[in-house]
Amino acid sequence: MAIIRGAYRSEAATLSGLARTAYAHYVERMEGAEPAPMRADYPSLIDAGQVWVAEQDGAVVGLLVLKVEADHLLIDNVAVAPTAQGTGVGTQLLRFTDAHAREHDLREVRLYTNEAMTENLAYYPRHGFVETHRAVDHGYRRVYFTKHL
Repeated sequence: MAIIRGAYRSEAATLSGLARTAYAHYVERMEGAEPAPMRADYPSLIDAGQVWVAEQDGAVVGLLVLKVEADHLLIDNVAVAPTAQGTGVGTQLLRFTDAHAREHDLREVRLYTNEAMTENLAYYPRHGFVETHRAVDHGYRRVYFTKHL
């Protein structure tokens, strides 16, 4: 079981590295394009209070970027270190997201993933998300999901 807590600004480089390793295998599928989380400005996101980490045995093994919108909570990024994938960290981060939405009196969580990230297309529905639509956004072929709490 991981501890989920707010990210520290001093962890920005660690989070960038985690995102790079977690998403690296998608670059080839996306014809050489880097997924957006690989280029995110983690210092700014941390300063805005939008980043949480999953920590196990003193090591950061997951990250979560959440944006509170007027009528929903957006999961902008959820990533788990390859060494921790399959251990339940991702599920724990999604449960944290649901609780965070409720704390903000929001009854909907939204997210999007890239069409090339086929594992995610099966993973999110197993956690209560329903696909709403697909679109090209900023050059990425995205698949949008929602979950009503």
